[in-house]
Amino acid sequence: MSEYVIGLDGGGTKTKVLVADRNKKILESFLAGAINYNGSEKERIDRNMQTIFQTILEKGYANKDCIGICIGTAGISNPLVHQYIKSNIDLFGYSCPVSIVGDHETALVGALLQSEGMILIAGTGSICYGRDEKGNSYRTGGYGHLIDDEGSGYAIGRDILSAVVRAYDKRCEATVLTKLVLDYLNIQTIEELIRYVYDPGHSKKDIAKLSVLIEKAYRLQDQAAIAIVDHCVSELMELTKPILKVMKEDCSIAVSGSILLKNQDIFDKLCAGMKKEHPLVTITKPKKDAAFGAVIIAAGLAR
Repeated sequence: MSEYVIGLDGGGTKTKVLVADRNKKILESFLAGAINYNGSEKERIDRNMQTIFQTILEKGYANKDCIGICIGTAGISNPLVHQYIKSNIDLFGYSCPVSIVGDHETALVGALLQSEGMILIAGTGSICYGRDEKGNSYRTGGYGHLIDDEGSGYAIGRDILSAVVRAYDKRCEATVLTKLVLDYLNIQTIEELIRYVYDPGHSKKDIAKLSVLIEKAYRLQDQAAIAIVDHCVSELMELTKPILKVMKEDCSIAVSGSILLKNQDIFDKLCAGMKKEHPLVTITKPKKDAAFGAVIIAAGLAR
């Protein structure tokens, strides 16, 4: 077996694993369990990590032929996470260079096929990350739904629910979001909605799922929906501003996450706003995913 690299993109529920040759040609691709140590118990994540490397070995890729490994995942600001991941890699006898980075970094490299530039991510949460030509990195946002994540799916879902209860109280005018939410959740009353929201069995992801309703309400010219979309776009633009101040005027910003990739209205308004304030900046959708970004970084380690 010839030399190869490994790239991992560890999401909240699953991990995409890529094995590629030195020239980044994909040789193997498979999905595995989550590897975010901050999102589950250590023993479970350890098992998932070990299953990944055991699977690679069973597919015939000897550890001695591996020339680089990159793992992108959330939660790496915790020093113990590096130790846990490296320990699992060591169990399988890999001696090649290893890079353990945030998933926003692999997302940037995959999206632009280079390490320089910016990426704006708005999925369940939100974050902006940039890296300049000197290798300096910058980050805004990403502090979680309790105190941040503005412009995210969670923020939109929360604002939709807020609009619904405010309209119910007649603190603002009626909104079509009320019917959309009740129908989506298959419930009939505000009381049922409140029980749903505060049910311990429901998470921030359940609130974020409601963000899919904003597109229909916005296109019906519902005032509450228009205000939510405008606020979302404004907050996403705010995330970029501190980083743009230290980047080149003509830098590229890739966008990622369901809010920016699946909601055309939000994407279009963001592009229009950015063009007005930063005319030389290029907004682009990802060329490749974060797992391929990890492959690029891993291949770079082998040089």
